[in-house]
Amino acid sequence: MNTVWQFAISPTIRFGRGCLGGLTHCLNQRQIRRPIVVSDPVVLSIPAVESVIQSLDHIVDSKQIFAGGQAEPTIATAEAAIAAAKAVDADAVIGIGGGSNMDVAKIVAVILNHGGSADDYFGFDRIPGPVAPVIAVPTTAGTGSEVSHSAVLTDQKARVKVSTLSPYLRPCLALVDPSLTDSCPPQVTAHSGIDALVHAIEALTNRSFESMESESRAYEGSYGLTSLLAMESINLIHKSLIRAFEQGNDQRARDGMSYAALLAGMAFSNSGVGLVHALEYPIGALTHCSHGEGNGLLLPYVMDFNKPMCAGTLRSIASIFLSKPPEICSSEDAIDAVFKLQKKLGIRTRLRELGLAADHLAWVAEKAMAIERLMMVTARRPTLDDLHSILQSAY
Repeated sequence: MNTVWQFAISPTIRFGRGCLGGLTHCLNQRQIRRPIVVSDPVVLSIPAVESVIQSLDHIVDSKQIFAGGQAEPTIATAEAAIAAAKAVDADAVIGIGGGSNMDVAKIVAVILNHGGSADDYFGFDRIPGPVAPVIAVPTTAGTGSEVSHSAVLTDQKARVKVSTLSPYLRPCLALVDPSLTDSCPPQVTAHSGIDALVHAIEALTNRSFESMESESRAYEGSYGLTSLLAMESINLIHKSLIRAFEQGNDQRARDGMSYAALLAGMAFSNSGVGLVHALEYPIGALTHCSHGEGNGLLLPYVMDFNKPMCAGTLRSIASIFLSKPPEICSSEDAIDAVFKLQKKLGIRTRLRELGLAADHLAWVAEKAMAIERLMMVTARRPTLDDLHSILQSAY
């Protein structure tokens, strides 16, 4: 039995409207003189982002802008960003955008300090030491990449998403400015918001840290501190997500979702994500659906599978959505609440609606089963037949 847990987080988090304006001060503090900004054209057109990037000219010797970021980034995208960083001998990486841009920024930071190529570091704990400084600036409220120790790319040849996980990947600074999410269109708000919900629920329902083996592993399992963070995240999502989706100019709702995503990121990057993510990685690579929608679609089906192992936790989740005491709620109430949320957000609820072919289900199950770091932490360890059943239910 494991008796010791640990909690890790980015060294500095700045949260609040307008905090992006402090970026130049943060660079000066860290004596950063040749930063590369990893982003995309849509994000770079946000007035606040455009303004702060222009202001860098007054305090840096040079800067490089990589605008080739894309949703569900490929290894080729990361390689292009790495080449841009090397061309100016960048001494830090600023990732601005959704989780995709921040993940690419992390991979760039690895190569700047350690060389090689992105695929040299796929897996857990393969980065030998500190990476170049990463400053993460989320413009969506969902991924939690601004505080996580992981980066995900799509391997187009293998048709699967691949992850790099290391304590060294946590950004040295997270600037979480909710005003940057104000311009998010409804679909992006929905997909990123339900992604944050998945992170919180998986962090809450994963195996307990006491039941985990003591050897080095990517995730700790669930414990008290991460559960507190996850529960507060779920509470904020319940209060804020629909309002942010339906009324994009509701600043209080936007602030609530940015905070919820941050808390969920703190929780899952320690406790872990689980079976939802294991199934989504191959599905996302095949269908090119957004990571958030793929996760959100699968969530209630995985919750149903996990019921025998975490009924009490699911009742607590249901109590948030129903505003009732946990003792009069059921596991089914929590699952039903997620289905209802999907409907309100326009999240697709069947895998066939994503364009996944029925004859790919077995392949998806096999790929998911092979992701051992997620299989070992999920609440209920599945067999291959279990995965087939979940996928059939969701199809």
